[in-house]
Amino acid sequence: MAHTNYLFTSESVSEGHPDKVCDQISDAVLDAFLENDVKLGISDDSLVNTRLGCETLATTNKIVIAGEGRGQSPLFRKHGDKAVVDRELITKIARDVVKDIGYDQDGFSYYGADVEVLLHGQSPDIAMGVDAKKHASGEEEGAGDQGMMFGFACTESEVYEKNSFMPAPIYFSHKILKVLSDKRRSGQLHDLQPDAKSQVTVRYVDRKPVGATKVVVSTQHTAESRNGNKYTPGLIKEMITDAVASALPEGWMPKDANFLVNPTGNFVVGGPDGDCGLTGRKIIVDTYGGYAPHGGGAFSGKDPTKVDRSAAYAARYLAKNVVAAGIAERCTIQIAYAIGVADPMSVLVDTHGTGLVPESKLEEVLPQLFRLTPTNIRRTLKLNRPIYRRTAAYGHFGRQPEADGGFSWEKTDLAAAIKSAVQ
Repeated sequence: MAHTNYLFTSESVSEGHPDKVCDQISDAVLDAFLENDVKLGISDDSLVNTRLGCETLATTNKIVIAGEGRGQSPLFRKHGDKAVVDRELITKIARDVVKDIGYDQDGFSYYGADVEVLLHGQSPDIAMGVDAKKHASGEEEGAGDQGMMFGFACTESEVYEKNSFMPAPIYFSHKILKVLSDKRRSGQLHDLQPDAKSQVTVRYVDRKPVGATKVVVSTQHTAESRNGNKYTPGLIKEMITDAVASALPEGWMPKDANFLVNPTGNFVVGGPDGDCGLTGRKIIVDTYGGYAPHGGGAFSGKDPTKVDRSAAYAARYLAKNVVAAGIAERCTIQIAYAIGVADPMSVLVDTHGTGLVPESKLEEVLPQLFRLTPTNIRRTLKLNRPIYRRTAAYGHFGRQPEADGGFSWEKTDLAAAIKSAVQ
């Protein structure tokens, strides 16, 4: 029997969380490569573009940037038989990210941290499998790795935020931290510091979200207020209550006992000084908060030829357009690839009993409307642009499409075609 009344919990982390600091540095490096491609006139249609897999580690006043890539950027150029990176430029990118996030502390500072750059050239064996080859439909890049990617969309948050098509627990977990970040940056909550986490438990009745039963927020803060008074968890709770309530629908804010703030005590030492960060450790935060499946790969630091990233975006795009077309209330799509092969190994559509047409019909129609090769995904969604650092905090999905092409996978411009094709 279907479980219709239940509680579901998701968490989010702020841009100052150690892992998210690393995600943003990796994606800022990627953006710098792609920005140079744009300057050189290398378009989305080009098969000669940046390849990058960039990983970052951050700990007490130390940042390590490693990985491999190739491209025509001055950041990464050929020197004889080897690719050489401009370590000074990449170091500056990392420092600028840390400064923008707001870290200027004894244990982790944008100017005081030691930055080590260990990027190197891409393996020729990987390049051979990924570079474009002749196919019946023309030249196509092969998938950058094997793996399975998932996309998901649902209608449950539409009553609260149009065009989000996201599960409510992760959507509001993100929103709480974004509101707190905006108020920290504006000076309204100037004693908050960048590191923070949130967790929202949502009650469902007949599979519809009806309220939050518990909300947990842990937020870094200064030891004392500007007038010299020492902070306690109670004072921090009092400080942020209105901001947290403003991020939730009316009537959702739980009663005082079910709103927990810094439950372990004061949170003064935070960020990479308090906990080592790594790229790619918050993949559930990045996607659907555990409400839907996740593939094996992370997103940040990977160029758009890598299906870990681009195919997850494509799967979300298709799932969202299926739901936006009114064909289903919930939709999960899985796509699987083999390294070096352009076409997917399989495509699965699951509408969780809410679909108005057979899932087999969608599995037939969707790849015809939107070819799921790495080349077509990259070109159609226009992914060869410097749009990635903004994705690295507060979720890759449930955001609004932006004028410069950011979050292009959140468009619903395929919905009409899907609806027509299955009628």
